[in-house]
Amino acid sequence: MTRPLKNLSGQATYSLISWATVAAILLLWYFATAGGLVSAFILPSPSNLWAEFRELVLKGYAGKTLTDHILASLFRTFTGLGLGIAIGVPVGLLMGSSRVANAILGPIFSFLRPIPPIAFIPLMILYFGIGEFSKIALIFLAALYYVVLNTSAGVRTVPQDLVRAGQNMGLTRVRLFSKVVFWAALPHIMTGVKTATAISWAIVVAAELIAAQAGLGFMVMDATTFFRVPNVYIGIIIIGLIGVTLEVITLAIDRRLLHWMGK
Repeated sequence: MTRPLKNLSGQATYSLISWATVAAILLLWYFATAGGLVSAFILPSPSNLWAEFRELVLKGYAGKTLTDHILASLFRTFTGLGLGIAIGVPVGLLMGSSRVANAILGPIFSFLRPIPPIAFIPLMILYFGIGEFSKIALIFLAALYYVVLNTSAGVRTVPQDLVRAGQNMGLTRVRLFSKVVFWAALPHIMTGVKTATAISWAIVVAAELIAAQAGLGFMVMDATTFFRVPNVYIGIIIIGLIGVTLEVITLAIDRRLLHWMGK
């Protein structure tokens, strides 16, 4: 009982440090704006942002409610991310288990990997127009890189002793792959999924530059154009809070699926 209690106490201490850091930043922000150390145009006060946030909740932005903007960004993110995972995991498994597939697809992903996804915005507009498909395709492309590369790396690092043990038990090739190789590679796969989730949410801001009429990225860019500084900060804060929430959710899923890690 001593070790779990000690771990619980340690987690509480680190959580307290994290919350204290957030509180210190908020206090510094308050005193900097209240004391006139920073111009309100550059950094609005917390009370000003709160008043503007309430206005956004009540009246919306650019003819749409704040909820509409949030849901538009989440829809694009999860659609692109979901497609990236659904296609990326099988492709990564194939590349990791087949030298021929890796020889064919490896150079393609090696070439595409260093290119920032936002560099493809002009091509997305050229080929797919300015509709939803081009935005989702951009997010899909960003997610695909990380899922494929981490999945293929996970398959290649599966210990051969596990594979031989499965073969000695008489497992067919399909069952060996589904019962042994996949689960052994799952930690790498989840690393790719977590990274792809964070990248997809970040890319949605760039994706919404493609003639979007709704979304948090659209709201931030439109507010910047018209120097609505409080709205810019509110959009950025909401993007950050949703990003943290997505990280917490993916970590919880990771712990749930990989509960056996370290035991």
